[in-house]
Amino acid sequence: MKPHLIVLDLDGTLLTDEKVISEKTAHTLKLAEQQGHHIMIATGRPYRASAVYYHQLGLKTPIVNFNGAFVHHPTDRSWKTFHETIALPVVNDVIDAMQDYQFHNIVAEVMDDVYMQYHDEEVLDVLTFGAPVIKQGDIRKSLQVEPTSLLIQADPKCVEPIRKHLADVHAEVIDHRRWGAPFDIIEIVRHGLHKAVGISQVSKWLDVPQERIIAFGDEDNDLEMIDYAGYGVAMANGIDRLKSIADEVTLSNNEDGIAEVLTDRLLLSKLEK
Repeated sequence: MKPHLIVLDLDGTLLTDEKVISEKTAHTLKLAEQQGHHIMIATGRPYRASAVYYHQLGLKTPIVNFNGAFVHHPTDRSWKTFHETIALPVVNDVIDAMQDYQFHNIVAEVMDDVYMQYHDEEVLDVLTFGAPVIKQGDIRKSLQVEPTSLLIQADPKCVEPIRKHLADVHAEVIDHRRWGAPFDIIEIVRHGLHKAVGISQVSKWLDVPQERIIAFGDEDNDLEMIDYAGYGVAMANGIDRLKSIADEVTLSNNEDGIAEVLTDRLLLSKLEK
């Protein structure tokens, strides 16, 4: 069988609800790699919060972070890094506009530096994975460089009004996504960026055509990726919109849905025998 590129979202997809990779899924991925297939991660997380899984799987491919805003190869410095940021005037305009809405916090991420508008221990628990440098206070004063992403933790009833404002006023310069649990978060990146942008770069580098890309996801930040892949798979725990465009809906992230699909499509069970 010709080499495929297997693309994995992390939260709600590769990771169980306990944020671990199950033994069965890890074994299946290793078997696929042994048969010549390539495995990569594409996540909204920064690299610092995904590196542990990258190394656990022993990957040898570039990784897509910040939903496509940062793509690099952790073990091959010759691979050209892709990093797109949000212009500071846009960041300041967005923060100014948020004063008209109910929000809990605003966070700017500059690679491994985190700028928080307000101190919040619960949010810190989520964002400090990977030991970033934390700076707290008015982001409009403390942020001096263009951030990779901007996060708005909003009151649930304000999420859609905020997203409408962003679409109406800033559609030409930023794109935005909604996170689910544990908080209602709107993530903002530079316009035109999404996971499929990074995946296309990696597939060309590996010389794997689009039709031999198998991608797995569960949330709205996976929409372009699932649509782009030759075979897009939504997890059973995924959102309905993603399921509607996927080529297949597999078992949930807690039921080894990735292993089920790969074993079947890549004929891994026959190879094990």
